[in-house]
Amino acid sequence: MLTPRRVRSVAGRVLTSRILALACCVAGRSNALAQDASKSRLSNVKGLKCAFALYSAATWNNGEARAEIKPASLSVSFDEIDVDNGTARSVGAFGPTEIVVKLSMWNLHFLDIRSEGSLYVTTVFDRESRNGKLKAVHTRHEYTDVSVPGFTSKPEQYYGECEVGK
Repeated sequence: MLTPRRVRSVAGRVLTSRILALACCVAGRSNALAQDASKSRLSNVKGLKCAFALYSAATWNNGEARAEIKPASLSVSFDEIDVDNGTARSVGAFGPTEIVVKLSMWNLHFLDIRSEGSLYVTTVFDRESRNGKLKAVHTRHEYTDVSVPGFTSKPEQYYGECEVGK
């Protein structure tokens, strides 16, 4: 005879079995996806030239965060990219800077921690935007009380694309 307690017990075991089966499928799938990451066109990239045409800038007004979207004209370049060793160079107006690079699935992340305390992160996606260029996002984590034209003073996020260099 099925009592309410027995029904809950059976239902609990069925649910547990389904959760375990799902977890095994997900684990197997993530291993397969991790193996496929080596097939990413980003795994052997040695240089990138990126252009960003749109950005959002954040401000706080009386403690309330606000963002404004604006057109941009920002270019960043990376060379000497070595995914295996996790190193790259960011090439900028003030010369090259040694940075960290990490391939994660189909995304290539560049981490630039600057001596003045700011953090720049660029992610290049292994997804084409157009003409062989790849979608990318560049984020600047900075905050100063004074704004100087041409320099970042508030958090910004740029949207654009990168071209793989030779």
